[in-house]
Amino acid sequence: MKIAVNTRLLLKGKLEGIGWFTYETLKRITSQHPEHEFYFIFDREYDKDFIFAPNVKPIVLTPPTRHPFLWILWFEYRIPRLLKKIGADIFLSTDGYISLRTNIPQIDVIHDINFVHNPKQLPWLTSWYYNKYFIKFAKKATHIGTVSEFSKNDICTTYGIDSEKVTVCYNGSNEQYKPISEGEKKVIRDKYSRGKKYFVFVGALSPRKNVDGLLRSFEIFKERYNIDFKLLIVGGTLHKTGEIEKVYSEMKHKDDVIFTGRLETDELCKVVAASESLVYIPHFEGFGIPLLEAMYAETAILSGNTTSLPEVVGDAALTCSPTDYNKVAENMNHIATNEELRKSLIEKGRRQRQKFSWQLTSERLWNCIENAIK
Repeated sequence: MKIAVNTRLLLKGKLEGIGWFTYETLKRITSQHPEHEFYFIFDREYDKDFIFAPNVKPIVLTPPTRHPFLWILWFEYRIPRLLKKIGADIFLSTDGYISLRTNIPQIDVIHDINFVHNPKQLPWLTSWYYNKYFIKFAKKATHIGTVSEFSKNDICTTYGIDSEKVTVCYNGSNEQYKPISEGEKKVIRDKYSRGKKYFVFVGALSPRKNVDGLLRSFEIFKERYNIDFKLLIVGGTLHKTGEIEKVYSEMKHKDDVIFTGRLETDELCKVVAASESLVYIPHFEGFGIPLLEAMYAETAILSGNTTSLPEVVGDAALTCSPTDYNKVAENMNHIATNEELRKSLIEKGRRQRQKFSWQLTSERLWNCIENAIK
């Protein structure tokens, strides 16, 4: 079987949530199914580390697709011609985009549809494209994969899709996330937080991640409890960060907030493991990989209680509304001052994390492929 795969988000040093899903599943699927040919379709020069097995054939299909008009060109014109040329039996796309102009079976992984509920959080042209095309992609796809029961229900209800057409392929965690020693924690604190204990947030800076709400909550925590903690915000700027900048500029305790930018995975694992708690309170999330990574790093979690988050954390986090900044601050204080609570959350995280792994994700995604060609 010839399986063509959209791999345009496999970008060295720039993997985000969808990129990691793509990387971890394809690495396993290609090596575990050597009887099939895989055509990885990149939109620019690729790193050889992404050619996971001898049965992977890379193809560069230009132009680079970083604009809605180029998405249309790539998926509606360039992709159909390529699929025909290579004689593909199936097209797998792990980032939600497929082609409306081909009739071969297509597996579409739609991670979430936040853009339907919060269209103004995106640049207007991107929002227009998502809301015009993704409902068409969902209906066109032979089968859909998604990353949580929440997202499955949302896709089915919003787009009128039969639930039998959608398979939940939960995310996993990078194996590099694990506990570190007290000595290693001290080294990380000296490097990033001026030797102080800290909370950490991991994610792209965009409105849906509620970083401005996190800053507001941390300001209340500092004012109310006067505890010598820092807040590390790890991630690159995505779009519409004006509110984050505004809140930060008005903070009395802005010197206790440290923006690290993006970190390489090996360093990020240590930063998460050395923190007192991951604080993750997005407005909307299809899964929330940092939550699972924190469980494997054996770091306590303070989480929001909306969308997919309760499904992922189970009882392994202190949870509250992402817009109840006073409660978030109160929970920060509980974690900062109660060692037994932290230990309890970490132990519950050890149990909760057993429900998720990239191998399970890969097996479920492969089942989607097999079912699509029957």
